[in-house]
Amino acid sequence: MNNPSFDISVNILNEILKVHRRDIQSDKSDMHSHELELIRSVQIPRIQHFVEAGKPIEFVLPAFPAKSPNPGKVIGRLPDLAERLSLQSLDKLCADIQRFYTPGAHLTICSDGRVFGDVIGVDDNDISQYQAVIGRLIAQKHADHLRLYNLEDCTRFNAPSRDFDTLRQLMIDNHADSLFAIKSTLMKSDEGVALYRAISRFMFEDGLTPDYSGSRTALQRKAKLMAVEVIQRSWAWGDLLAKEFPHAIRLSIHPQAPSSLKIGIHMMPTHDCWITPWHGVAVETGGRVVLMSRKNAQLCGARLVMQDGQPSHYVMAASQVDELTPAIVQWQGAHA
Repeated sequence: MNNPSFDISVNILNEILKVHRRDIQSDKSDMHSHELELIRSVQIPRIQHFVEAGKPIEFVLPAFPAKSPNPGKVIGRLPDLAERLSLQSLDKLCADIQRFYTPGAHLTICSDGRVFGDVIGVDDNDISQYQAVIGRLIAQKHADHLRLYNLEDCTRFNAPSRDFDTLRQLMIDNHADSLFAIKSTLMKSDEGVALYRAISRFMFEDGLTPDYSGSRTALQRKAKLMAVEVIQRSWAWGDLLAKEFPHAIRLSIHPQAPSSLKIGIHMMPTHDCWITPWHGVAVETGGRVVLMSRKNAQLCGARLVMQDGQPSHYVMAASQVDELTPAIVQWQGAHA
């Protein structure tokens, strides 16, 4: 039997899957049919909820927290070309859906910078400045499908919106499990262990700044502890968002299992399935723009481009990447 709402929902999911972020260990060929069917079984009924009601598709994406504190990864504290292109990509996803589904779609960027800024060593003032620029970019680019949502926008907490420490504690008290319970849950599955290791690596890399004077071993121990706390905060934020946006299609900037309610997406090309605009720089090469760490861009001989007096991105010839790949691998191995 012909089911127009089902067909439209399939087409909407197909648009999302065009930017699907899969684990770097996954098969590089086309998605396996069983994986696709599992994603469809989870997501199509959720999408169909909006289609049958004739309402815009509602997306939620925890993202755009603040720039990494490690200058080896990024070129500044404020959004640059990496964020600009990523915002355009998200707005385009919604616009592409509207081409065949008239109610269209809108996407709420739920910044998690405020959620764990104190853990990762990013000041609330830096987070506020970063968010202000993201808001201006959305307005300047007329990205009408996008809006911002921060911890201070949550009205369920009876606390001053600028008392960030209190807001964080209220979120933990009301939406988080204990650190011990989080660590136990992570260790029970391959996906959990992979997440724990990936976030630990992020914490280690972010802490390996030029002014760090301690040992690598001590930093690794600290990174593992911080990783559990970051995941605790992230999951608490996810639980809060599930209550604030109960029917929204949950997108993620990390790879997700096919059975997950979340769908991992890319916002721009990258060779690393975990790198993000706020953990890397935009590099224009060979007619396209990709994400990589600032250190790798510099190893490849990339040239820094300024825009409006601010560092924006790097430019290099495509051949430079191939020529200096051994140097990148050597540096990455030394910092693993």
